[in-house]
Amino acid sequence: MTEPVPDTPAAAPDPEADAAFLAAAHPWDILSRERLEAIARQMGRRRLAPGETLYDVGETLDFVAVLRAGGAERLDARGATVAELAPGATLSRRGALRGEPTRTALRATQPSEALTLEGAEFRALCRDVPAFGRFFSAGPPRAAARSDLASLAVSALMTATPETCPPETPAREAAARMHARGISSLCVATDGQLLGLLTLRDLTGRLLAEGRAPETPVGEIMTAAPITLPPSALGSDVLSLMMERRVGHVPVVEGGRLVGIVTQTDLTRAQALGAGELVRGVAEAPDADAMARVTARLPELLAQLVAAGARPEAVTRQITDVADAATRRLLALAEDRLGPPPVPYLWLACGSQGRQEQTGVSDQDNCLMLSDAVTDADMPYFERLARFVSDGLATCGYAYCPGDMMATNPRWRQPVHVWRDYFAGWIAHPSPEAQMLASVMFDLRPIGGDASLFEGLHRETLDAASRNSIFTAHMVSNSLKHAPPLGLLRGFATIRSGEHRHQIDLKLNGVVPVVDLARVYALMGRIEDAGTRARLTAASAAGVVSEAGGRDLIDAWDLIAATRLGHQARRIARGAAPDNYMAPSELSEFERSHLREAFVVVRTMQSALGHGKGALS
Repeated sequence: MTEPVPDTPAAAPDPEADAAFLAAAHPWDILSRERLEAIARQMGRRRLAPGETLYDVGETLDFVAVLRAGGAERLDARGATVAELAPGATLSRRGALRGEPTRTALRATQPSEALTLEGAEFRALCRDVPAFGRFFSAGPPRAAARSDLASLAVSALMTATPETCPPETPAREAAARMHARGISSLCVATDGQLLGLLTLRDLTGRLLAEGRAPETPVGEIMTAAPITLPPSALGSDVLSLMMERRVGHVPVVEGGRLVGIVTQTDLTRAQALGAGELVRGVAEAPDADAMARVTARLPELLAQLVAAGARPEAVTRQITDVADAATRRLLALAEDRLGPPPVPYLWLACGSQGRQEQTGVSDQDNCLMLSDAVTDADMPYFERLARFVSDGLATCGYAYCPGDMMATNPRWRQPVHVWRDYFAGWIAHPSPEAQMLASVMFDLRPIGGDASLFEGLHRETLDAASRNSIFTAHMVSNSLKHAPPLGLLRGFATIRSGEHRHQIDLKLNGVVPVVDLARVYALMGRIEDAGTRARLTAASAAGVVSEAGGRDLIDAWDLIAATRLGHQARRIARGAAPDNYMAPSELSEFERSHLREAFVVVRTMQSALGHGKGALS
C-alpha cells in the first residue's frame, strides 16, 4: 500500500487560501466554509516536477488529492493519456473510498502542487455529508423505481405541444378542429401564452345552451385563466386538482409558456400503458398498419418507464419485447398469406434487438436460418416471407438496416450448413469484413420459427472462436475502434461540425464501446448471454475481468445507458423524435462529472484489453 503523502516543507500552508480554492472546486463547494477551513488545515501538500508521478498503475492508495496548481494527466496501463487535468480536479478518489488498486497513473505535465487528505478523513467526510459522498460514489445515482400513477411527473403524463387556437377563432371552427382530431379541448393562446381553455362543456354550456351564434369568438366562451400545473408536479397533484375542481383538463405551464396538457384520457392511458398492453395490441393486429398504430406508442412507453425510474435494462427489454411480438405476428400473417412453409425455418434478430437493448431509435437487423432440407424451389417462398416481414417492420417504424443486414438479403437467408460455413470462414480468415459480420452475428437471438435450427450452433461457434487466438486478437482490435468522447481538461470531445455540432453521440461513442468490450469478454469466457449487462456480469463471475473492473464497467454501462434513455425521454417530452445526440449542457455539473468518469472507466478497460491484461483490468 502506498504510504500517506507527507507534507512538503517548502510549501507554506495557507488554510484560508486553500479553503477559498476548494470552495470553487466541485464537489468541495458543497461543504460549508467552516468545514472547508477545517479540512484545509488537515491537508498535506505535495509538489510535483514535470514528469513526476503522484501514483502509478496498480497502487493501492489511502489518500485523496486535489490538484491545487499546475497540470497533470491520467495515463492508462500502456502509458497513453486518458485525460488531462486542470487545477480543481479531484484525484485518486476511488482508491481512497474502496481501497482498490488504481488502473491509471497520475503524472504532472508541468510544475504542480496537490493538496492531499488521508483516506480515513475523506471517508468520514463522505459519511458525514451525504451529498458530498454521493458525488464520489462508484456508481450513478439511482432513482427509486416507481410504477404508480401518483408518483409520475406531470412531464411524463402530459400531451406535449397541445392543440391551440387564438381567442378570435370562431366557435364553429374550433368545434370542427376538435371533432377532426378526436380531442375534447383546445388551449386558447397567443404567442405561447395561455389565455384560456375551451372544452366540449364550454361549447354546450356557453354556446349552445345560451343560443349564441356559431361564429362567436372562442375568447368569449372559453374558461379564462384556468388552473395550471408545472411539468415538475406529480400525478397526485393532477388527481387532486381534477377531483377538487371537477375538471378533466389541466394545462401545463412552465416559465409562463404553455408546454402541454393533461386530460383524463392521458391518465387512463398512463395507467394502462405498458409493454404487456402493446404486445397484446400487436399480437392481435390484423395487419401491419394496425400494428403501426400500436408501435407508435413506444416513445410514450419509453418516456414513462424512464420517468418511473426503471433500470435501463428493464426499459430496453420492454421496448424490445414489443419488437419481438411484432416480428412474430408478421411471421404468422406471412404464413397465412403464403401458406405453410415448405421446410422449417428460424427468424433471428441481431444487433440491439438480438441483445434486447432497443431504445427509441432502432433499425432492423435480422436473418433467416433454413432447414438443410431446403431446395432451390423452396427459396422464392422464403424470399417473399422475408420481404413481407421486413416491410411490415418498416411500417411499424423499424427502419431498414443501412448495411442491408436483413433477411431480405439472400446472403442472410441461408440453410444452416451455410451459416456454419459463414462462421467457420470468419473465424479462420478474420478479415475486417469478417470481424464486422462476426461482431453482429454473435448477438443472434431466435425470435420465431423452429428454434432447434439454432441449438448448438452458438456454443459451437463460441468454442471455435475462443480457441483461435488470431481471431480473438482481431476481435479485440475491432472492439477498440470506437473511443469514448473524452476531451481535455475534464470536458467531452464533441462533434466538431455538421448538424450535431457540439454534441456527443451516445450510441457510437457511448454504448457501442461497452457493447464491443462485453462481446469480447463473452468470446473469451465462452459466455452465451447476448445482453451487454448480462455478459459483463458473467465475465466478472468467470474471472474474465476482475471483480473490481467488472463492477466499475457495469456501473459505467448503467450510467451511459441511463443517460442515453434520459436524453431520448426529454426529447419525447418536448414532442421531438428521440435520437442519440446530446449536448453535454443538457446535464448538470454533477451529471457531467459522473458521465465523464464512466467514459474514463470504459477507456481504461479498453486500454487494459488492448494491452493484453484481460482479467487483470
